[in-house]
Amino acid sequence: MNIDLTAEHRQEAVRELMAHLRDLLRHKRSWPEEDVLSGLAAHEGLTADERAGLALLLLIAGHETTTNMLALGTFALLANPAQLAEVRDKEEDAPAVVEELLRYLTIIHHVVRVALKDIELHGCLIKAGESVTVALSAANRDADHFAAPDALDLTRPAAGHLAFGHGLHQCLGQRLARAEIRIALPALLRRFPALRLTVAPEEVPLRSAMTVYGVHELPVTW
Repeated sequence: MNIDLTAEHRQEAVRELMAHLRDLLRHKRSWPEEDVLSGLAAHEGLTADERAGLALLLLIAGHETTTNMLALGTFALLANPAQLAEVRDKEEDAPAVVEELLRYLTIIHHVVRVALKDIELHGCLIKAGESVTVALSAANRDADHFAAPDALDLTRPAAGHLAFGHGLHQCLGQRLARAEIRIALPALLRRFPALRLTVAPEEVPLRSAMTVYGVHELPVTW
């Protein structure tokens, strides 16, 4: 996930991880348990590589993203204590709160798309077959669409954000991700009502060089 690594290093890491997942799935196939990977390992319509590929997808898209979103969301709320009660106490506002956190944090910063035909966009010709890098975080801070876009405002209607992409290529797991955020953050803050940072917000180490944005660690007490 480290974007500072060379392409060769990242490819080798993927090969090692895929080999580990194939071994893990073989183990789950022989000794199944009550878990997702055991169900995947038992699927007869898939090859070993397909099972490992789906396990990798679950790990990166289903786990890496959500864990970082929850940690970064917690950080954002602890750094904005005046708005924390909006999450902890106002269950009826939870859907809108989730959308603003998704907009404000945008843990996947960019996606790459390929033009299927020539298209002119703001005077720039994009030819068929050319790739375009879309900066999701920049779109979600577009002042023409969101007032005071660099501020976290849990009362704002954040409809139209691109945290999950757009169109046919939107994230398949977005409904689950929304539910996890809606459930987990209020539960955490109710369980630990005195939760607070033990360092200044600027001292929290951010995952700035990672494919999925987040925090490397979040020092807290309660």
